[in-house]
Amino acid sequence: MTTLTETAETIVVGGDADWWRQAAVYQIYPRSFADGTGDGIGDLQGIVSRIPYLQRLGVDAVWLSPFYPSALADGGYDVDDYRDVDPRIGTLEEFDGMVAALHAAGIRLIVDLVPNHTSDRHEWFREALASPKGSAARARYIFRDGRGEHGELPPADWTSIFGGPAWEPVGDGQWYFHFFAREQPDLDWTNPEVRADFLTTLRFWSDRGVDGFRVDVAHGLAKDLAEDAEELPTQAELDAMPKDGSHPLWDRDDVHDIYAEWRAVFEEYTPARTAVAEAWVDTPRRPRYASAEGLGQAFNFDLLQADFDAADFRRIITENLELSAASGSSTTWVLSNHDVVRHATRYGLALDGDADAGAMMDVPSKGWLLAGAPESELDRGLGLRRARAASLLELALPGSAYLYQGEELGLHEVGDIADEARQDPSFFRNKGVEVGRDGCRVPLPWTADGPSFGFGDGPAHLPQPAWFGAVSVEAQEGDPASTLTMYREALRLRRQHQAAESLVWDDALSAEDVLAFERPGGWVSVTNFGDAAVPLPEGEVLLASGPLEGGVLPGATTVWLQRA
Repeated sequence: MTTLTETAETIVVGGDADWWRQAAVYQIYPRSFADGTGDGIGDLQGIVSRIPYLQRLGVDAVWLSPFYPSALADGGYDVDDYRDVDPRIGTLEEFDGMVAALHAAGIRLIVDLVPNHTSDRHEWFREALASPKGSAARARYIFRDGRGEHGELPPADWTSIFGGPAWEPVGDGQWYFHFFAREQPDLDWTNPEVRADFLTTLRFWSDRGVDGFRVDVAHGLAKDLAEDAEELPTQAELDAMPKDGSHPLWDRDDVHDIYAEWRAVFEEYTPARTAVAEAWVDTPRRPRYASAEGLGQAFNFDLLQADFDAADFRRIITENLELSAASGSSTTWVLSNHDVVRHATRYGLALDGDADAGAMMDVPSKGWLLAGAPESELDRGLGLRRARAASLLELALPGSAYLYQGEELGLHEVGDIADEARQDPSFFRNKGVEVGRDGCRVPLPWTADGPSFGFGDGPAHLPQPAWFGAVSVEAQEGDPASTLTMYREALRLRRQHQAAESLVWDDALSAEDVLAFERPGGWVSVTNFGDAAVPLPEGEVLLASGPLEGGVLPGATTVWLQRA
C-alpha cells in the first residue's frame, strides 16, 4: 500500500516505490485541458490553475501527453527536442513549478516519452538530411537505398500506420522509414548513440522530479531490416509473418534489452522511477513489458475494446489478473484515451466493441463518425448510463485505473467537426477512410458559457459544441447525481477501501447479465449489464452509478456494497 501521509489540507507524496500499482492516473492532453495564456492552446499555466480540481477529484497521478516542441504533425507525438517544453505550452521553469505544485497536492507525474521516432525538425534529422549516404548522422535513423536505376523507387511497398507509403525519398537515391507520418522518421535503436541519448533524457526528467514515463509505441523500437532493399519483405509478406518475437518490425524479443537498460536508470532514484508501456501486442506477450526487469507495467486495452457485456468483462478481467500475476506487476484498466472514441459514445451506439487495434479506433464508432456522426444512431442517455456503470466497475478492480480527461464529466465524442477545423493527420492522409481522433481531443468545458466554456479567455483550438455548457464542471458542481460527483466519491471510496490486489468472483450474485466480485474487506461491486432490473443484493450501499429504487438494481448500473 502507498505511504501517503494524510494532513488536514493535503496529501503529501511519500517515498513508496509501489505507489503506481493501484493508482488512479488522470491523463491530461495538455493542448486541450486548460489555457492559462489565452491563445486557445492548453498550457502548463492552465494545468497549474486546475491542480485544486485534480486534488478534489482524488487522483493519485497525472499522465501528461507530449508537451515537447513540435510542429504538431501528430498532435505532439512528433518531437523536436526531448529535453525542452514547447514554447506555446510553457517553459522548463514552469514545468518545474508544475511538478512542485502537483507533488505538494499529493499528485505524482508521469510524462509521455516517444522513443520510436523523432520529428523531421529534430536536430539529428536535419543533420542527417545535410549529411551524405553512409554518414554517422544518417545511421541514427533507418535509411536505405531505393530500388531502380537511380534509387527512384522505394525500398519496399510498405504502408505507414497513417496511410500512404512508409518510405520517404530524400533526393539522393536514399529513403527513410517512418511507421507513422512522414514527419516522424523512425530511429535506429541498434545505434549506441540513440540508446545513450535516451538514457540522458530519462535522467533529465527524473532529475526534475518526474515519477514515471508512459512509453509510446513501446513494441516498435527494435527492428531487423536488411541493408539491401532487394532483401526486404513485401507488405503482404510482412502481414503474414507471425508476431512471435521475430517479426522484423513489431514486438521483437530484443526490444527488452533496451528496457533493461532503462530499468537500471529507474533504479538510480529513490523511489525508483516507473513506466508503463503502450504495447499493442498479443495478450500472452504483454507481461514481459510489465516485468520488474523492464518497464514495470503495460497498458491493458482489452476493456477499451470490449462490448458492454458481462461475459466479455469477466473474461478480460480474469485473463489480465492472471497476466499481472505472471509478470509480478499490476494490471492497468483503460476505457478511454486520446486515441479512441470516448466510451460514453461507444456504448451509446447500436453496435459496440470489436476494435481495430491497428487504427486505434473501434469499428462501429469509426463508421458512425465517417457517416457524419448522425444523432439518430446515438443513444446518448444509454451511452452515459453504461459509461458510468463501466467506470464504477473499473475503479473497483485491483490494479491501476487510467482515466482520460473529461470522462469524469461523462463527455461524449464530438463527432461533427468540420473538415477545415480538423487537425489529426490520419484524417488528411486517409480522408474518407479515417476521420481521425480530434473528437476526443476537443478542449474541456469548465464553465457553462463563455467563448470557450472556461477553457481560456478566447476561442479554443478545436471547436466546442453548444452542448458542452450543460456538461461543464460548473454545471455539475454541487449536483449529487452528476457524473463528476460520482467520480469524486468513487475515487474517495476507492482509496479508503483499496487493499490487496485480488478479487473473488461472486457466482451467487453473478448471472447472465450480472457481474459481481468481492475485494478484500467485504467491498463488493455488482454490475447489471442488461436492460431489465434485478434484485439489489444485500449490504450497505456505498455508491451507485444510477438511482436505486424499490430494492432493485436497474439495467446499465453498478453498485458498490459493503458486507459486514
